[in-house]
Amino acid sequence: MNTHTDASRLAAGKARPVQPVTARSKKVLNLALQGGGAHGAFTWGVLDRLLEEEDLSFEGVVATSAGAMNAAVLAYGLAEGGRRGAQTALANFWRRVSHAAAFGPLQPSLFDRLSGTRSLENSPAFLVFDLMTRLMSPYQFNPANINPLKSVLKQSVDLEALKSSKCSLKLKICATNVRSGKVKVFANDELSVDAILASACLPFLFQAVEIDGEAYWDGGYMGNPAIFPLIYGCETPDVLVVHINPIEREEVPKMAMEILNRINEISFNSSLMREMRAIAFVTKLIETHPDIDLGLKSVFVHGISDEEAMKKLGVSSKLNADWTALVDLRDRGREKADEWLETNYDHIGQASTVDIWARYL
Repeated sequence: MNTHTDASRLAAGKARPVQPVTARSKKVLNLALQGGGAHGAFTWGVLDRLLEEEDLSFEGVVATSAGAMNAAVLAYGLAEGGRRGAQTALANFWRRVSHAAAFGPLQPSLFDRLSGTRSLENSPAFLVFDLMTRLMSPYQFNPANINPLKSVLKQSVDLEALKSSKCSLKLKICATNVRSGKVKVFANDELSVDAILASACLPFLFQAVEIDGEAYWDGGYMGNPAIFPLIYGCETPDVLVVHINPIEREEVPKMAMEILNRINEISFNSSLMREMRAIAFVTKLIETHPDIDLGLKSVFVHGISDEEAMKKLGVSSKLNADWTALVDLRDRGREKADEWLETNYDHIGQASTVDIWARYL
């Protein structure tokens, strides 16, 4: 832990108490960041806390949707200003997201604010918007293809910095090729604002993003996020998955919006679960034949999530970028990251801290 005041907390108007320095061995992680709209503020909190660990560094990050935006801003901040620069860049990005949303029609009603679900389900504008997306395509209700996140990204990230030698973080941004149905991974030298927007392009909300003659939708359909780019593109065996989408739900959804949300959760988690099964299979092979060189790479899997809290959030809360809601999610992310570091830091580079068989199989 460092003894500096956290820049992102200052941006939010809160100063964190100074913590004593704790000596720890140096560790390296790869990050896998899920998408989930405004719930990506949880990942902001996780990253904010991890950046305080002076002896913890990152080699690569694979990300989708809101995770892709967090990843790009993280990489830019690290390149320009180190850990403090990354914290400030992330705080500024989410502040801009909130400011952009404040001028939009999708605002939580008083009842929504009091319910604690962070939803928009009692907002007249949201109800109209939801009906429009079911009856019309984005090519019809948004023919000008306006996406407020485009200007936010342009203000928050200097893409040239991500392509320069200043950026040591290996970025892997995932999108889904509409025509081929295959995952497309954009690396540092291929990144553009359009590539990041492609990774977050939900087909019911936005027109497909065209890049070099190919059309792309949200990367979550083929990997939320895909893990293989880290396995093949990075030396570090440790992968920390920051989960936003709940894997399990106890109750069967009954409302149309809840059913659609659960379908998205299952489909967005399915590719991740398939890769985890493959990792578990390879791990078992290596453990069963320790004296034989199988030419396979061990992967240590870690995870940070707050599934109980995420389950309680309304489906439409993914579109709620109210600052109070974002800060609450950030603080939850910080708390869960702090708990994970306290319990699992020494296991990095040594073993998985997630029971892959129990969680994913």
